[in-house]
Amino acid sequence: MQLTLQLDIPPLPKPIAYTDNILLIGSCFTEHIADRLQQLKFKILSNPHGILFNPLSVASSLNGYMDGRQYRQEELFPLNELWNSWDHHTRFSHINPEAAVSGINQSQADAAVFIKQADWVIITLGSAFQYYLKETGKPVANNHRAPAQWFEKRLLAIDYIASALDSTLQHLFAINPYTNVLFTISPVRHIRDGVVDNNRSKARLLEAVHILCEKQEKVHYFPAYELVIDILRDYRFYDIDFVHPNYLATTYVWEHFVKSCIAPAAGEVMQQVQEIVTARSHRSRFPATAAHQKFRESYAEKVKKLAEKYPFLDLGEEKKYFTSDL
Repeated sequence: MQLTLQLDIPPLPKPIAYTDNILLIGSCFTEHIADRLQQLKFKILSNPHGILFNPLSVASSLNGYMDGRQYRQEELFPLNELWNSWDHHTRFSHINPEAAVSGINQSQADAAVFIKQADWVIITLGSAFQYYLKETGKPVANNHRAPAQWFEKRLLAIDYIASALDSTLQHLFAINPYTNVLFTISPVRHIRDGVVDNNRSKARLLEAVHILCEKQEKVHYFPAYELVIDILRDYRFYDIDFVHPNYLATTYVWEHFVKSCIAPAAGEVMQQVQEIVTARSHRSRFPATAAHQKFRESYAEKVKKLAEKYPFLDLGEEKKYFTSDL
């Protein structure tokens, strides 16, 4: 008996390999994928601006990396006892403005280097709503819990979204002609916009992204949104807020991502890495026992063999853990 619709997801023409450099940017759903890739020792850089929801902020941040932009302390603003950037997530906010701008610029510099050698740029868009500062007209990436009356909220037009992202992609392919782009739309519901406006927002993102995929051979789409909204289709796959997909849902999406986007040759390596990472997280109640020492010796040998066979894997943390004090 078939209990769900079937979604045929064509594999990427050039699937993601373990040796690829992967830049991930966008909404909080980006971080679900990034965390799993990082755990499996893929070479990634995730959200150098912090979480971004709207396409204009994504485009602006990517342009900033490609242009080598550095921020000045005068571009920050004080709010709630912290210094903040309208272009960045609150994880860059700091009580000290010098520390805030230093953290921002270090992340900018890291991204500027990484994007020029990225084999893949994975972009997850969350909302087509854009907030602008009423005082200056500046588009903002994060409102930092500032008063609502400071902002004007606009629903971006499909053509405007597609044009902004297309300009950024042209810039990207000019500085890095070997990179590929993979778009996803976040299945997280922006329920504060209301159910109707959330659906309008997602529809505009979907159409804009497909315009880009049809225009550019190196631009692809992975249907994370459809897997949750159309295939799972049940609130038991959401957290208690009915907004964020839960662990079961994100795991389901991840499995489909691996099947359609990751090179089949990586499968065996991923299994071995996962075994070692899981063993690394084990906490023994009695670490001085002979049994635990034997456990660590066994995994120290597994780490050694895996690193020798696949030198591109960074297993430094695992090696240090399993070999220390043996």
